[in-house]
Amino acid sequence: MKMSFSDRSRHFFHVVSNVRPLVWICVYLALMPLFAFFYQLLPDWQFRIPDGGGTTYGSWLYYSIVTITTLGFGDYTPAHGCAQALTAIEVMCGMLTIGFFLNAVGSMKSEIDVISEKEKQRRVHEALESDKLLKNIPVLLHKMNLFLAWCWVVTTPADKRKTNIREFNANFTFSDMRDLFKPSYLPVDYAHRPAVEGLLQCAGHVSLNLDSLQQRIDLTLWEQLLEDCFAFVSNVQLFSSSDNLHHLLDMVSHKQGISIDDAEHKLAQAMTTYSTPEQAEDEPFLRPVVELYHFIKDSSEVATRVILFLNNFSANHSATKEAKTLLDASQA
Repeated sequence: MKMSFSDRSRHFFHVVSNVRPLVWICVYLALMPLFAFFYQLLPDWQFRIPDGGGTTYGSWLYYSIVTITTLGFGDYTPAHGCAQALTAIEVMCGMLTIGFFLNAVGSMKSEIDVISEKEKQRRVHEALESDKLLKNIPVLLHKMNLFLAWCWVVTTPADKRKTNIREFNANFTFSDMRDLFKPSYLPVDYAHRPAVEGLLQCAGHVSLNLDSLQQRIDLTLWEQLLEDCFAFVSNVQLFSSSDNLHHLLDMVSHKQGISIDDAEHKLAQAMTTYSTPEQAEDEPFLRPVVELYHFIKDSSEVATRVILFLNNFSANHSATKEAKTLLDASQA
């Protein structure tokens, strides 16, 4: 499809406008010695040369500079057709180059203004999203720390749960989870439900909160936080043994023909027997617990990273705000 004259013109000026101003300056300066060379090739009688005036390349370079800058001192003047035509061509080339240079400067100025406006909008957007995130940090930290507290409960034997030291140990073993169906003894657990139920319920609440956070705040500004939130939500959604864990004791009790208490004791004894979760996979009734082990490993690692990020973000944001306040006060 052939382009119309107007389309070709717009394309031409678009290309010319994208040339950097420095290029046009170099072209402008290069025209001076180029036309001086052409002037030197013409016979001397093509020009009116002042008395005592030279005809060396340096003299014609002087004439070329005076001509292209439109100074026109009049000492050297074109007298005949070739010299006049060449002089006119140089003047036109100089004017066109200056015009293209000014057009490139204007284009660059517009480009700088656009970039500056985009950067301003980006900073405003980042500031707004940072304020949103900052307002959600207390709730997020509470939920994440509560999740780690439930992880600590499930991965800690019952006889150690009543201690005042409740710091989650990421290096827990499979046998440390043997009392996952005993009460948590956490101050926030008023129902005294099995620890594993509290963990799964807390994980579901945290997942919903993080999913809601991604919809309300542009987390693409913080790629690591976005990735961790997505990872935690995915872990919860992909955890397929939650229903099996809720009814695990009932299934063991029914299949073995024993009471619930005996089923709990049998489960704890079986978990103590195996040193690694890979060995426990051979027991069908332990497979949900093996999946829970890996779920806690992965999710607690993600939760720890999120907590660290939120604490650092809150500290840096507060420091920036305090510095701005002090600067405004000093300027006042």
